Amino acid sequence: MSDAIDPGTSDVPPTSPRLEELRARIEALDRELVRLIGERRRLVLEVGEAKAELGLPVLDPPQEARVVRRAARLARELGVDEELARDVLWRIIASARDEQEGRSRWGPPEGAGEADL
Repeated sequence: MSDAIDPGTSDVPPTSPRLEELRARIEALDRELVRLIGERRRLVLEVGEAKAELGLPVLDPPQEARVVRRAARLARELGVDEELARDVLWRIIASARDEQEGRSRWGPPEGAGEADL
């Protein structure tokens, strides 16, 4: 047997117009999800600034729990996995809290000025 690659084969798996359409729709949704996460992050940072002006602590467990309960309720109403919704919101909340407390590894995009944030 030869190790030569058959010219009629490819490393690209077979596809179809339907599969490509579905993948394109997923890509568009992923883009929107990431955009919404970024928008939410910016709003949370504004909340952090407002809290600082009022002398309030960053950590607010009752508010965080309300946010997660609201997400779980919305997930149930929309037929979405409730645990997934909770997990995603807790992760977003933890990331925002880290950012507010100055522990985030994530900053604004390179080259972003104040007007971009």
